[in-house]
Amino acid sequence: MSFRVDVWEGGRIALFSLKANRLRTVLTTVGIGVGVCTLLAIVGIIQGINQSFADQLEQIGSNTIQVSKFPWTMGGDWWEYRNRKNLSADLVPAILKSSEHVVAAAPIYFERAEARFLDRRMSSVLVLGTTPDAAIISSFFVDLGRFLTTADVETRSQVVVLGSEVARTLFPGLNPLGHRLVLGSKPYRVVGVMESKGTVLGDNQDLQVFIPYRSFQSHFGKRNSPVINVMVDSPDNVLSAQDLIGAALRRERKTPPGAGDDFALNRPEQLANMYAQLTGALYGAATGVGLITLLVGGIGIMNIMLVSVRERTREIGVRRALGARKRTIIIQFLMEAASVSAVGGVMGTLVGLGLAKTVSWITPLAAAVQPLTIVGGVGFAAAVGLLFGIWPAARAANLDPVEALRHD
Repeated sequence: MSFRVDVWEGGRIALFSLKANRLRTVLTTVGIGVGVCTLLAIVGIIQGINQSFADQLEQIGSNTIQVSKFPWTMGGDWWEYRNRKNLSADLVPAILKSSEHVVAAAPIYFERAEARFLDRRMSSVLVLGTTPDAAIISSFFVDLGRFLTTADVETRSQVVVLGSEVARTLFPGLNPLGHRLVLGSKPYRVVGVMESKGTVLGDNQDLQVFIPYRSFQSHFGKRNSPVINVMVDSPDNVLSAQDLIGAALRRERKTPPGAGDDFALNRPEQLANMYAQLTGALYGAATGVGLITLLVGGIGIMNIMLVSVRERTREIGVRRALGARKRTIIIQFLMEAASVSAVGGVMGTLVGLGLAKTVSWITPLAAAVQPLTIVGGVGFAAAVGLLFGIWPAARAANLDPVEALRHD
């Protein structure tokens, strides 16, 4: 009961003291506020980037594997990868038969070409030569018309499915279905328009078009090495399927025993691990900057509290002479220090959130601050005040009452 009284009285006296010294209180809270603001702004931006990256990886799919000539994470000699034998669409049947867990596989050839319709042009449109399974694996959905069919692939039909932005740019106000556009030097009939998918890992998915891969080979040649996207029935079976796919590819490509793989099996998990390594150091350094700023603010609080103890020495002597215990004096000064820090933490939190959101509005960087981070920021600021208020509080409590009463 007496402890609660001490806390209540200590808090009341602390607030009265802070109100009586408004300028000092404001200047002290600014120091803590700057630290919390810096920390929350940095953490908010990093958390936003992390969330954005995780969302984009989710679009790739946790149950997918990409077979390619180059690994996503370059760990060896680039020229070694460059000199590997090209992949081909002929490997797809072997991949489909390699494991019962493989449910779909699609080769994807890439080329950039100009797209034209009447007097409208788009340069460097990404042309993807593929099969119907590509839409299933990559979660592409058709908004108008249809996607590619097996018949389109087998007959080398010159049909095209447009990304949403390509359709809007070349056919403003028109239904593009049935119209013919020119890709490079050949005409293609529009049979579908995809739903908008946005940007994934820096690539605008709406600025691409799909044609049958055999038509792609007839138009752009067979020299390109495709990637082969593979879907597994469950994320739990990805690793086992990967091993079987690797063995099947080695047989098909006649890779000698003991020789390394002449292909790469890439998974989104590998990108996530690489991203974590790249951002881990950045996160630590940025957090360190914020903590150093908070440390400087804490030292400021300690300095101000020592000054306050000196100014109120006679008051402390009177209270001790009237029976106030050391614990009461300590609680009073600790609550004063924590109150200053907490107010600074709230101010810094609001400004930090505003800065993070402003950065997300004016730059491509995302910002997302979790509620727990906000609570943690204010709580940590109060903890800094308590920590740096211990010495001044102990010094005040240990003053000799007789000497304190003689102080002018």
